[in-house]
Amino acid sequence: MANPERRAEITDAALEVLGANGSRGLTHRAVDRAAGVPLGTTANYFPSRAGLLLAMARRIFNRLAPEPDRVAELASLPPERATVEYAAYAAERLLANSALALALVELRLEAARQPDVRHALEPFLRQGYSDDASFHVDQGLPGGRPAVLVTHHLVMGVVLDALTVPLDPSQSPVDEIRQSVATLFT
Repeated sequence: MANPERRAEITDAALEVLGANGSRGLTHRAVDRAAGVPLGTTANYFPSRAGLLLAMARRIFNRLAPEPDRVAELASLPPERATVEYAAYAAERLLANSALALALVELRLEAARQPDVRHALEPFLRQGYSDDASFHVDQGLPGGRPAVLVTHHLVMGVVLDALTVPLDPSQSPVDEIRQSVATLFT
């Protein structure tokens, strides 16, 4: 049971199941099937749904983490341009894997309904925001912490719109974010 690669495989499969089928479709057996492991394997690694959700909360942020080379590239841009491109890059990462982005939305919805999921997810969301805000301030980007919070809301709103029922299907979500952030913060 201590096999970290197998745990990661199972957790990745669980995120795919959650993103594709929603919370009701997230069962140990569905994860076993998605991971291609014998039935009962997920339950051996994660005996409770809460344990599986906690592992998913931890794993999703690893999977969504930015590429260090891309962050370094963006850091070399002038501040007003970097702010726009950081936000666009966040959207690109989310939209690159729609099942993963939907899994994040599902985890947040579950957090609203279930205190144990909220307890598991909250530290990761808050730490991500804090890290982003510190990076933003350290880079001397415009708007400070309030700009980061608004940008988080903007990105998640546009991504949710793009993944569900786009209000303007002709609009590129990444371009929409670029335009909105440029209007707000430059």
